Amino acid sequence: MNWARSAVVKRGSVPGLMAQVANLLQCRLSVSGVVKAVPLGRDHRAPDAFAHAGWLGAGEALGVRQLAGALTPQTDRQSAPRPAVRLRYVLSTVLVMLLGSLAAPASGPEMVAVTAQADLQAALNELNEVRQQVEAERLPLTRRLRELEEQVLTKRRELERAQRFHENQLVELNALKAEVKRRHDEVKFISALLAEYARAFEARIHVSEVARFKGIVDAAQQAADSRELSEAERLAQQGALLAQSLARLEDALGGVRFAGRALAPSGRLERGQFALIGPVALFASDESPAAGVVELQLGSAEPTVLAVPTEFVATVRELTRAGAAEFPFDATLGNALKISAARDDLWTHIKKGGPVMVPILLLGLAALTIFVTRWIALSHIRVATPTDLQVILSALRRGDRSKAVAVASGIGGPVGDMLHAGIDHCHEQKEYIEEVMYEKMLATRPKLERLVPFLALSAAAAPLLGLLGTVTGMINTFNMITIFGAGDPKTLAGGISEALITTEFGLIVAIPSLLLHAVLTRRVKSVLANMEQTAVAFINGLPSNGETTQVLATKREV
Repeated sequence: MNWARSAVVKRGSVPGLMAQVANLLQCRLSVSGVVKAVPLGRDHRAPDAFAHAGWLGAGEALGVRQLAGALTPQTDRQSAPRPAVRLRYVLSTVLVMLLGSLAAPASGPEMVAVTAQADLQAALNELNEVRQQVEAERLPLTRRLRELEEQVLTKRRELERAQRFHENQLVELNALKAEVKRRHDEVKFISALLAEYARAFEARIHVSEVARFKGIVDAAQQAADSRELSEAERLAQQGALLAQSLARLEDALGGVRFAGRALAPSGRLERGQFALIGPVALFASDESPAAGVVELQLGSAEPTVLAVPTEFVATVRELTRAGAAEFPFDATLGNALKISAARDDLWTHIKKGGPVMVPILLLGLAALTIFVTRWIALSHIRVATPTDLQVILSALRRGDRSKAVAVASGIGGPVGDMLHAGIDHCHEQKEYIEEVMYEKMLATRPKLERLVPFLALSAAAAPLLGLLGTVTGMINTFNMITIFGAGDPKTLAGGISEALITTEFGLIVAIPSLLLHAVLTRRVKSVLANMEQTAVAFINGLPSNGETTQVLATKREV
């Protein structure tokens, strides 16, 4: 309060001093750790008392009351007094008294001091009471505050545990979702495998078992494509096929018999008994004596019975009826019977080639006929041996022309004709004789080579005819594909047979024709070469013109 004692206050400056006090009262006072604004209090009688005592004027007392009313919160005016409010009241009263003492005239200091001392003592007493009450209430409040803080900490720890639990639950939930997705993918994969197994099962079983397992196979295939069934129901139906296939394997170990229908050799669909032993299936009809091995034939969806030799029919029937019999084992697993059934005779094979086979076969037949006739003709041509030629030349030297002509006639053929022409002109010049004999050779060549070029023509034309058949066959094949599609191989067999068989027979005709032409050509060249050699030897062995004239003169004399 040094500032209060040192201040010189006049009556006219009290409002200004109250304004300063009002500004100072906006500060914060800390009571029991609580910082609040300190108003003057709710009791406005102190300014009136100061005015009555002569310390304040009427206007100044009114200003103090207005200041006290302005500094008093509305909540404090309506609520019950509390320790903090009482403290405010005491402080307000003290401050007002101080203001009154500052504003009092200097003539009554004792009275001011006594009054201030009494008020101060009362305020201090009340302050002590308030402090005691605050101290009394502070410990429970502190204890309550600690309890609340502990509860907050406990709740916070519970919150942290709940958050950790929530995070752990999220991690486990994500793990479960991943596991569910993985299991779902495994179920889809297994379902796809079972669907693929169902599609392959019908193709892997024997044709005689198709009707036996058709119902369960169809159910499994429909379950794989159905959207109305649950995954459990779908797997149950697909698993039934798997269980049935395992049971089939167990039954097939020792053989199994079952009833069914098959196409008999007569073409009728008959009922009977099947006996499946490994990959071999036997059938005995109940409607006819038909019995044999069962196979799948091209173009037929039903099992077909292939006839077996007559001595095995009774064995097949006994095996299908009683389940035990002696039966020969086919090491080819039915392939030998298939090959035997698919093998055609020559005439059927030729007919499959189509109309182009006619000219090809005619060419082959003509080439064979020509070769035989020309070979026989060339084989009967006799060549002149050195002995024959020596006899003719010796006879001409002796002038015995008749004997030379007889030997030449005995040789015969084109060689004999050539020698006969040489003997007829033996008295001529050798150059002339050579020309005569060469003329005979030139006349003989066309006769020897007659029809031989036709073999070369056959060798060249037959492959072309085969190619023509191939082209027409492929055209027919594509026409069949256009009309019937490529799903039925039987409709394509005719065009393919025509395309391949004509090429086959074209080569069969062409290759032998080429070889036969070479043989005949070689034979003709051999005959012509022999004739040329004979002509040269004959001309070289003739006597000169002087010797011939002398021989003729000697003969006339004799």
